[in-house]
Amino acid sequence: MNHLKLFDTTCNECSRLITKRYSTSFSLGIRVFDKRFRMPIYGIYGFVRFADEIVDTFHGHDKRDLLSRFRHDTYKAIEEKISLNPVLHAFQSVVHAYNIELDLIDAFLKSMEMDLDKNMYDAAGYDEYIYGSAEVVGLMCLRVFTEGNDAEYQNLKEPARKLGSAFQKINFLRDLKSDFDERGRVYFPGVDFTNFDHTQKKMIEDDIALDFNAALVGIKKLPEGSRFGVYLAYKYYTQLFAKIKNAPAQRVAEVRIRVSDKRKMYLLFSSAIRHQFNAL
Repeated sequence: MNHLKLFDTTCNECSRLITKRYSTSFSLGIRVFDKRFRMPIYGIYGFVRFADEIVDTFHGHDKRDLLSRFRHDTYKAIEEKISLNPVLHAFQSVVHAYNIELDLIDAFLKSMEMDLDKNMYDAAGYDEYIYGSAEVVGLMCLRVFTEGNDAEYQNLKEPARKLGSAFQKINFLRDLKSDFDERGRVYFPGVDFTNFDHTQKKMIEDDIALDFNAALVGIKKLPEGSRFGVYLAYKYYTQLFAKIKNAPAQRVAEVRIRVSDKRKMYLLFSSAIRHQFNAL
């Protein structure tokens, strides 16, 4: 038995389990990727999910120290090409296999650090946070999908950023109440949660719509083995976006709006048909 291979496989399975437990929507999208893309994307998701958990969930613990150790262990794993933390071992394997730039990882961890201190964001801080927390994750995934083809990566880079940006902004709208009540955060610059109204909501929605329009152009150009999975995640988020747009501002500020599992399955089958007939 090759025990090193067994260790690698076990670590990858840990990241797959984390993805399944934390995100039904992304799990659904990943399952329809070509097999060669699934484990690398699980590896990226496991890494970003655990970092996010440190700043969002581990109340009563020294979050700053936990995040500092996580950062240190991340770079140590990348340097040594091994870690006894299964999430970091899986992630470092992806970093090396697909030449993921360290500056993307730096930007992501910086955004996680911002969550330790900032409760309100100005326009510059908001853009920086969106880039580090979401856009770079899309770029990490794009490195996987383009498999070393740098020209293709550069061509799809901007749409990938826009898709990550749209997803994150919708998350902010969906989680408006919990972010404010549980963490005291309002990510949208100039938005007063206690007086959240239609005008503020419409301004945010118009911005998201622009991101989605730019992202779809790139989705259609993705390599065959990844296109359908990314499109499925796009369809799920546009469905969630439609529900948020149709809800009054007061409801968005009071209730976490979601897409039902039944609706997700419908999106899976309808998107599969559109993909089969090249009608994305």
